[in-house]
Amino acid sequence: MINDIKKDAESRMKKSVEALHSNFNKIRTGRAHPSILDAVTVDYYGGQVPLNQVASVNVEDARTLTVAPWEQGMVPKVEKAIMTSDLGLNPSSAGNIIRVPMPMLTEETRKGYIKQARSEAEQARVAVRNVRRDANGDFKSLLKDKEITEDDQRQGEDEIQKLTDKYIAEVDKALAAKEQDLMQV
Repeated sequence: MINDIKKDAESRMKKSVEALHSNFNKIRTGRAHPSILDAVTVDYYGGQVPLNQVASVNVEDARTLTVAPWEQGMVPKVEKAIMTSDLGLNPSSAGNIIRVPMPMLTEETRKGYIKQARSEAEQARVAVRNVRRDANGDFKSLLKDKEITEDDQRQGEDEIQKLTDKYIAEVDKALAAKEQDLMQV
């Protein structure tokens, strides 16, 4: 029973860290990376579809992405979707390929992105702590129902605290890496 609570808590903490990495991929750095366009949706036959389902996104060089829609008629729609996204990108089409140059980041935009990254990291820390709170609540209810002893409860809470410390350290490490990535010129 204690192991089940521990496994559940660990998997939920791991998901929080994975969500953080996914959110970090959406924060633009100075370099081109296909995941920057993951949040862009395109009007495809009346429905909003993720960009990667109507086109292939590749890195041409360190500062340029190429987007190749699978249908010729989708080129203007894809270009418009990238332009209207809140990423601040200005695509240009050449035939059936769209080039998306990554503008240089100014000091001000870098600081804004770092602030956004710190906010995402704090949300991940809160999520990990909420998992700890839920697991400790489960231990208390098991103790109250006399299904475990006080020693088992303390041991379980200690193990959950160790997991919490481990995953919060992972969040801090990911944040430090993202900040360093953002500050590179």
